[in-house]
Amino acid sequence: PPRSTLFPYTTLFRSDLGCDLKVVPLEGWQRQQWYDQTGLKWISPSPNMPTVNTATVYPGLCLIEGTNLSEGRGTTRPFEYIGAPWLKSRELVDRLNRLQLPGVHFRQQAFTPTFSKYQDEPSQGIQIHVLDRHSLDPLRTLLHLLAEVRKLHPEQLEFRSAFFDRLMGNSSVREALLQGKPVKEIVDQWQPALQEFKQTREKYLLYP
Repeated sequence: PPRSTLFPYTTLFRSDLGCDLKVVPLEGWQRQQWYDQTGLKWISPSPNMPTVNTATVYPGLCLIEGTNLSEGRGTTRPFEYIGAPWLKSRELVDRLNRLQLPGVHFRQQAFTPTFSKYQDEPSQGIQIHVLDRHSLDPLRTLLHLLAEVRKLHPEQLEFRSAFFDRLMGNSSVREALLQGKPVKEIVDQWQPALQEFKQTREKYLLYP
């Protein structure tokens, strides 16, 4: 299994705080490995990150926190259960599965959160089943989910604008969703910047 090598440290840069930032590199880990392929026991970094599956969908589904949909906090599957008392879950599941999004399947899932949004209120919702985490795009999946919820519930779906925009990085995605722009058009807008970032980060990657 991967393990930390205590020495030598890798000094990346001297910060303005007057200290050296040192990274303890891992041995025995490669970039394509998922945590459950390492032989190490999963230790929840947060009460709402109980499994590797949670971490798999979280990079996109965390944005549900910036809406009035429940992200499943207060259930055993946070960020895998999405819903609200007013959600037309059957129609939503049908719409999402017709899109045939890569690596994922949706099914109806009723739940009652024990805390957070809609605490103690029975909610109609969906469960996100990851079929292939290599082809899954959590952010694109999230955008399709919100676009379909808005088509079904234009009056009920609300954005917590400041929070959503902070998670997303700017307001353009929320504004595009409210304008009804296709998800592909939204995603295509950030591709040039994404490719530039990937090229820039290449020399900083510590692991193959």
